[in-house]
Amino acid sequence: MDAGVIAAIVSALRPMPGEKIVEIGPGLGALTRPLLAAARELHAIEIDRDLARLLENEFTPGLVLHTADVLAFDFAQLGTDLRVIGNLPYHISTPVLFHLAAFGARIRDIHVLLQKEVVARMAAAPSDTDYGRLSVMLQYRFTVEPLFDVPAAAFNPQPKVDSTVARLTPLRPLPHPTQDEAVFERVVAAAFMQRRKMLRNSLAAFCSEAEFASLGLAPTVRAQDLSVAQYVALANHVAQRDG
Repeated sequence: MDAGVIAAIVSALRPMPGEKIVEIGPGLGALTRPLLAAARELHAIEIDRDLARLLENEFTPGLVLHTADVLAFDFAQLGTDLRVIGNLPYHISTPVLFHLAAFGARIRDIHVLLQKEVVARMAAAPSDTDYGRLSVMLQYRFTVEPLFDVPAAAFNPQPKVDSTVARLTPLRPLPHPTQDEAVFERVVAAAFMQRRKMLRNSLAAFCSEAEFASLGLAPTVRAQDLSVAQYVALANHVAQRDG
C-alpha cells in the first residue's frame, strides 16, 4: 500500500506503450493503475472472481483480464517478449517461479515482490548457506538480481516478514544447456533432498565414485558446493550413459 514502494517497482520495470506486460495477482489494482498509466494496455491474471469483476469495471478498456489460476495459466497464448510483474502470493511463490521458467523462451524479464528469504535463496552462490535447489533451477535459466527490500510496514495487513523486489532475466542462449531437463531436475532434487550428505551418498543412485572423479568432482563434496554448470555436467553424463 506504500506509494513510494509502488513507484519504485514501476520504475524498475520502466513500462512503455506497446510492450506486452503481464501482471500476476493484481488484487485491488495498486500496481495496475500506474502500470496502465504508463503502458496503456496490460494483461492481468487474477484467480478471485469478485476482484476480477471490480478490476474489469474500473480498468476497461486497457486491461485484458484473465480470470485464472496462474499455476495453470498458459503464458504461450500471450505471445513472446512478455514482461511479467507481480506481488506473488508467498505460499506459492516457488511453484509460480518454476511455472514461469517453463515459458522462459517467451519472456523478456520478470519483476516480482517476494519474501526476502526466498530472494536470498534465488540469488545465492555455491557454498552459501542459502544456496539450494531453488538457486540452481532458477539460475540455470535466469540472471537473478535482487533490487531493493520492502519493509512489512508497506503492506496492509502487515506480514510477519520483510520482502524484496527481484528481477529475473532469461539467459539467451543458455550458457550450460542440459541434454535432458527431466534428468537435470531429478539430479538436483536428489542432491538437495539430503543436502548435508556427501554426493557419494546423496547421489549414489545416479553415479559411482569413479564417475564423480571422471567429471572432476570429489565424491566428498556436498550439494551446496556444486555450481549450476557442474550440475548440468553431472546430469548430462547420466543422460548420455543411460540414453
